[in-house]
Amino acid sequence: METVQSPWQTAAILIARLILAAMFAMGAAFKFMDMGMTAGYIASAGFPFPLFLAWCAAILETLLVIALLTGAFFTPAALVAAVYVVFLGFAFHGPSHWAGNQAEFGAFMSHFPFAAGLLFAAVHGPGSVLASKLGRG
Repeated sequence: METVQSPWQTAAILIARLILAAMFAMGAAFKFMDMGMTAGYIASAGFPFPLFLAWCAAILETLLVIALLTGAFFTPAALVAAVYVVFLGFAFHGPSHWAGNQAEFGAFMSHFPFAAGLLFAAVHGPGSVLASKLGRG
């Protein structure tokens, strides 16, 4: 059963979807612009197959953008995105990085409000406007 949204709720949901999608779009764009640099960053964190993982990350982020913008498979995409964001926080800005650079703690912490927003989005869905019904239960 669809609930009726007020105009401000509709606007807030659409703006939130745009912001979340923009975050992943920027990440994907930077990866596609310099895949070698992304692979180098992944390698510096100690992961194997850095170029493969860089391509996987860019493709995942692109798929997340599509899901967030269209509303298709919105809840599973938001859940995957939340797990991905927390993983990135620990993998690239976690406690082992704090001693060498205290700014890394801020970078680490910034991943959690982002993940919280994604979890909230997963629970509440894409709204009823400009949202595909594809992948909804």
